[in-house]
Parts: sequence; structure tokens; C-alpha cells
Amino acid sequence: MAKPVIGFIGLGLMGGNMVENLQKKGYEPIVMDLNQDAVDAVLARGAKQAKTGKELAEASDIIMLCLTTSNVVEKLVYGDDGILAGIKEGAVLVDFGTSIPASTRKIGADLASKGAGMVDAPLGRTPAHAKDGLLNIMASGDKEVFEKVKPVLEEQGENVFYLGALGAGHTTKLINNFMGMTTVCAMSQAFAVADRAGVDRQQLFDIMSTGPSSSPFMNFCKNYAVDGVSDLGFSIANANKDLGYFLEMVKDLGTQAPIAEGTSTGLQAAFDAGMGNGNVPEIFDYYLKLEK
Repeated sequence: MAKPVIGFIGLGLMGGNMVENLQKKGYEPIVMDLNQDAVDAVLARGAKQAKTGKELAEASDIIMLCLTTSNVVEKLVYGDDGILAGIKEGAVLVDFGTSIPASTRKIGADLASKGAGMVDAPLGRTPAHAKDGLLNIMASGDKEVFEKVKPVLEEQGENVFYLGALGAGHTTKLINNFMGMTTVCAMSQAFAVADRAGVDRQQLFDIMSTGPSSSPFMNFCKNYAVDGVSDLGFSIANANKDLGYFLEMVKDLGTQAPIAEGTSTGLQAAFDAGMGNGNVPEIFDYYLKLEK
């Protein structure tokens, strides 16, 4: 069988490696990104370049997005030369980013009016996993539409989870990131308080890591707070954005999340202090200097 034509927009660390993986597996994608150097790297391996979302959509069976925010996704979908203007009947849009579920469902409904489908499929793991096709993929949408793109998702992910109706993937991703980033912020603050109290950070880790608090996240926090190694690979800016999206989702659900509000307050403060480009465990530095 001929492989579907894939249009891929967003060639950052994750997206660029995902495209490289697809190219190694025989796909010839059509790509777009504001960074021409990133585009040139995949063109050198045989990809083609589109200049607008409409042009890319007109030529693609599956359109994949790996972008930063819901606002960016909506601009690409709804612009005058956007994806919605060019998408073919029967085509599928896959959003790999972390987006607001309400926005995802709106886009899905508008695509359906043109006979096209949508799957939200946010990602777990790292760019290194992306290059090897070993991501965790949290996919949702109409089951028939999901089955259509599942073979390609399985080329990109070691674990492909189907979570149900459109928006469930982005919902799950936001919950996952709320839990993970809250854990990192709490552990980083624990190390900072220990330092203020005169407790040795290494000893604190030695004690806590022998109990149920032990986790990979604790190791990331220890690596920075004790060893000065920043290796989580997820920025304070991204975490701050995701916690904001989580709180927006919670508001849409008619409830509250005071723990998430606390995490968001810390992340926003660190971001406002100019720390946005640092990895999340680096929030330790913010907590260490915090005064009453």
C-alpha cells in the first residue's frame, strides 16, 4: 500500500525529530515552520516545503501539528490561507501539542463540517524518543478516524493509547502535566526550605529517596538542587503555559483546583523573574531566594 501523504507543521526539537523518524520509515512529508534552518534540514532528507497551511492541507492526507499554544493552532487552522480553507474531505488533522480541550473540540467540529476528521494526540517522553519512534501518544477522537491514522501513530510511538472522544487526549495531558510539574515544584521547594533550615540537601535526598516519595521527578530535582545538573528538558515557560491551560480547563468544568493554583503561582513568579527558559527544577533557585 502507498503511504499516506503527511503534512507536518512545527519543526522544533520534538517535531523535527518526529519528522526525521517518519523519513527514516519511508514517508516523504510536506513541512512548514517559521525557522527556515529547521525546514532546510528535513528538505535535505527529501521532504517538500509548503508556504501556507492551505497549500499544505490541499496536498496532505494527514496533517500533523507540533506547536506551542492553542492560539498558534487556531491561527493556522482559521487563517485566510489556513488549514480549514484547504483540507480535503476524508483527511485527518492530528494535534500533537498541548492544547485547551475546548479549542480542540471547536476545531474538530469545524473540520467535520468539511468532511475531515481530527485526533488530539499529545505526547509523552522526550525528543530523543521522538527520533526513535518511541513516544507515548495519548490519542482521542472518533474511533473510525483514530483507526485511520493509528498505523502512522504506531510508527511514532512505542505506546499509543486511545482515550475516547475528541479532547480526552489534551485533557489527560494537562492532568499529567499538572501532577508532574506540581511534584517538581514541591520537591524543589523542599530542597530550598531544607537549605534555609540548615539541613544538608544530599542527606534530605538520601532519606526521602528511600521512602514512597522516591520518583524520577525527585531525581531530576536532586540533580539540580544538589549536583547543579539541569536535565529534565522541560522549561518553566512551558510548564507555566500548561498549568494555565489546566486552570482554564478546570474553570470550564465548573470546579476549582487550589493545588494547581499554588503551582501556577510559583511558575508564573519564576517566569516573571526571567527564569522562563530554565528547566523546571531550576525553580529551586527562585524558592531559595524567596523572602516573606
